[in-house]
Amino acid sequence: MQITILGSGTSTGVPMVGCGCPVCTSADPRDKRTRASILVKTDGQQYILVDTSTDLRRQALREKIPHIDAVLFTHSHADHIHGIDDLRGFHFIHKRVIPCYADQETMGVVAANFGYIFKGLEVAGYSPLLEPHVIHGPFQLFGCRVVPIPLVHGHMRSTGYRINNLAYLTDVSLIPAASMELLQGLDLLIIDALRYTPHVTHLNIAGALDVVAKLQPRRAILTHLTHEVAYADGERLPATVELAYDGMTLETE
Repeated sequence: MQITILGSGTSTGVPMVGCGCPVCTSADPRDKRTRASILVKTDGQQYILVDTSTDLRRQALREKIPHIDAVLFTHSHADHIHGIDDLRGFHFIHKRVIPCYADQETMGVVAANFGYIFKGLEVAGYSPLLEPHVIHGPFQLFGCRVVPIPLVHGHMRSTGYRINNLAYLTDVSLIPAASMELLQGLDLLIIDALRYTPHVTHLNIAGALDVVAKLQPRRAILTHLTHEVAYADGERLPATVELAYDGMTLETE
C-alpha cells in the first residue's frame, strides 16, 4: 500500500490566520499544513480517503487524485468532515456512489448536516454521493483488513483505523487498553501529536512518543501539528519517528 499524508495540520491549519510566529512565517514548505487527512492507495489501485478535510479540494488537486473508492470517517468535527462537498467533482466524472464508513454517532452527524450527500436533492440537481455503512467491527475493503480502533478524544469518542499493518490515529487524547491490543505488530503508525504543551483533547508530542514507545512500530509519523512545532524539530526525535508534512508518501504492506 502507498499512504499519502494529504494534510498534517490541526483545525486552524498552518499558517494560522493572523499569526506571525516563526512557524507561520517559515520558508520551509513542510511547515505549510492543511487540515489532517490521509489517502491510502491499495495494491489494486483503489483509493481510500480517511476524512473529508476542510482542504479536500486543494489536497486532491495537489496530489492529482484520479478517483475515490471509499471514505473512512474518524469523527464529526468540522475540520474532518466539512470538505465533504468536494467529492462532487469525482461524481461528475465517474458517476459512482462511494461507500463510506463511520461509527453510528459520526454517521448520524454527517447525515444530519449533509443530508443530500446520502439522499441527493433532485430539485437542486444533486445526486447521492455517498453510501453509508455503520461500522461494528473489522471489515474487508479492497482486499485489506480494516480494524476500527476506538479512541478517546477529550469529552467524545473518535475512531482510528488499522488497515493491514498501518494504523492512523488522529484526534486522540487517550487510547484504551483494549485498543492498544489491536495495535500490536504495526509496520507504520501515524499518530496525533498536536504540540509540545498539553491539550485536553489531543496527545501532545510527549504523549504520542509514549504511545510509540509502548507499541514499538517499525516506523512512526507524528501528525495533526500546530504552529508550536517546526518541521526542523524532527531532528530531535528518535530514529524511527518523524514529523508528517503535506504530500509525504509512505509504503507499507
